[in-house]
Amino acid sequence: MNETTPPAGGLQVAVRVLCAFTAQAGDLDLRFTPSPTAQDGVAGHEAVTARRAAPYQREVPLRSRCGDLLVQGRADGFDPGVPRLEEIKTHRGDVTLVRENHRALHWAQARVYAWMLCEQLALQRIEVALVYFNIDTQLETTLSNWHTADELRQHFNGLCSRYVSWARSEQTHRQARDAQLQTLVFPFDGFRAGQRDLAGATWRAHSHGRHLLVQAPTGIGKTMATLFGALKAVPAQGTDKLLYLTAKTPGRQLALDALARLQPAASVGRLRVLERVAREKACEHPDKACHGDACPLASGFYDRLPQARIEAAHTAWLDQAGLRTVALKHGVCPYYLGQDMLRWSDVVVGDFNHFFDPSAHAWALTVGEPWRVGVLIDEAHNLVERARLMYSAELDPSGLAALRKAPPAGLKASLDRLHRFWGTLARDQALVQVLQDDVPDGLLGALQQHTADLSEHLAQNATAPDVRVQAWLFEVLHFVRVAEVFGDHSLVEITRASPAVRGRAPRPRLAIRNLVPAPHLQPRWQAAHSATLFSATLSPMDHAIDLLGLPADCARLEVPSPFDPAQLTVHVTPHISTRFNDRAASLGDVVAVMAAQHRDLPGNYLAFFSSFDYLQQVLARFEAAHPDIAVWAQSRGMAEPDRNAFVARFTEHSQGIGFAVLGGAFGEGIDLPGQRLIGAFIATLGLPQVNPLNEQLRKRLQNRFGRGHDYAYLFPGLQKVVQAAGRVIRGPDDRGVVVLMDDRFARPEVRALLPPWWKIRQGGSTA
Repeated sequence: MNETTPPAGGLQVAVRVLCAFTAQAGDLDLRFTPSPTAQDGVAGHEAVTARRAAPYQREVPLRSRCGDLLVQGRADGFDPGVPRLEEIKTHRGDVTLVRENHRALHWAQARVYAWMLCEQLALQRIEVALVYFNIDTQLETTLSNWHTADELRQHFNGLCSRYVSWARSEQTHRQARDAQLQTLVFPFDGFRAGQRDLAGATWRAHSHGRHLLVQAPTGIGKTMATLFGALKAVPAQGTDKLLYLTAKTPGRQLALDALARLQPAASVGRLRVLERVAREKACEHPDKACHGDACPLASGFYDRLPQARIEAAHTAWLDQAGLRTVALKHGVCPYYLGQDMLRWSDVVVGDFNHFFDPSAHAWALTVGEPWRVGVLIDEAHNLVERARLMYSAELDPSGLAALRKAPPAGLKASLDRLHRFWGTLARDQALVQVLQDDVPDGLLGALQQHTADLSEHLAQNATAPDVRVQAWLFEVLHFVRVAEVFGDHSLVEITRASPAVRGRAPRPRLAIRNLVPAPHLQPRWQAAHSATLFSATLSPMDHAIDLLGLPADCARLEVPSPFDPAQLTVHVTPHISTRFNDRAASLGDVVAVMAAQHRDLPGNYLAFFSSFDYLQQVLARFEAAHPDIAVWAQSRGMAEPDRNAFVARFTEHSQGIGFAVLGGAFGEGIDLPGQRLIGAFIATLGLPQVNPLNEQLRKRLQNRFGRGHDYAYLFPGLQKVVQAAGRVIRGPDDRGVVVLMDDRFARPEVRALLPPWWKIRQGGSTA
């Protein structure tokens, strides 16, 4: 339930939310302080309370009312014999380095719990204690004060009075929002073909708390349909948040454009829409550290946050530009104002990682509040690979080597110890790459000890932290966290470095590669009230359901294409093979087919290849043979301005061929309607490279799902092909051609994975 969702006749809030809202003051300070994990915190609380003798009470449930506001929570510990309330906080490093604004928050929580005890037990006075427990040394540091019940009541009432006006306004907003959504109408005169079916299926899924997987072609308005259906379900379901997640920036903008059309004209009940972007893209002072001594937008952040929050809530439309305007007006950091407004927004638009990453803030709040959330996932075919990356990790020995060259004071022994252990990992390794089913013995323990050493060092030097140590610690911590949840969904890759220099054994690169993200994603699906995943390329759906770990009762919908088969001419060239061993021999035929098609039907084309090497070979041959046809090409590591320039070459009046790599920046997410693009050449099936890692993936998927080759190679490759071909027909007035340049496209098992509305012909061009 949302913290402002009213119980019968009133409002309610958790103690931690009340105190975070009212008791934080001073600077935003993100200087690194080593902090325990959630598991460490639980273990630390258990260790402290286990030391207490009877009649000590643990996890005491408490509640108290202030007017129509109900406040509730659990006190860590209570000794009725004193009486003494204990608020336990775990930490690492020197306890004196706990910042004052954090300590003020801790005191506020302790005093609220103390008042609840006084009220419940009719106590006149009570000892209030903060117990800081060092999880490394197991030592307790206790700060305590005696308070009268009257002092604590006044403190409690003061916090509640500051919160309750906001809570009432939130309750009013929620009621007005739901009233508007109950009368929400589709913002166009009618639905496109297939769009009503998609909107209705989304509404039913979100109304019944089910998950839905949708394959729907480009051009039917998937974004608008899913948003409309999900928003219509919000009032009856008591949905707190709707998360619209996508893989790429253009998808966010499409969602924002649709939401702008769905906003009511009246100011009352307007949806609060928040766009979340990466911190580095929102930062106003990238040359400054995130604390009050360095950044003016961090200095006094919490003092100015309340007024910024009020204006942001009133503004309602908080895309990146709108949020920035409010933040700078009040002199606060836009990114962290956005993080605060995540709690108070109705619809959040952002990247996949805002909910699925191991440290995702939206995920933590969904579970912690808890919230009832609906999730919409655009470009869902990308989630498998993105999730694999989120739950993978690498350690490059160069990071350790750089620190050992100039070791910070007190860290030399720890760095050398890890260096020696690391050297044992590939001592007898003859192969360049070794794949293992288990984390090497001793590695996790060695890294955990090393992170403790690094954390202690940073804690002792918190006022002037070494950025090299910070960067290395974050890298090691991520590896440790991935290693701690290692299972048969992943494998370990040990890659031997180049030969030893002057007799010194090189350290290998270590990696944990996630192969099956399903076990990591299943808790996300369980936490979401409902989720709709949609894409133009989710065939076959079993592939996505298995790898993403979607529930067995996940609903499915395949929306037929609205396009006339006559709009798209599809050719297969049976005389061309683009298999690796045949590529050199294929160059002449590939060039001839492309040139013939362009001469028969001049205009703008995209040509897709399996690799940059193959692209360059075809490009060189094409330029030499046909210098009169304009060409431009994607390059490795293309910067955003260069990508924009590549797309800008496709105009209504230009002619030529853009060369690109299948699965890259231009294979999806770009919109070139009309004469901007009239055709595509696809000289590959898009199959991933056959290598030891992908072969291990195939074996794992075979063991789990019985379709190893299809899941590892065929399905991912053909999804990229269909995505690339989908650039050609974007609307009912488009006409175009796709040339599939490989004989394998004629195979029945491959044809079965291509859109059924395609009418495929044999031959290389319209000639």
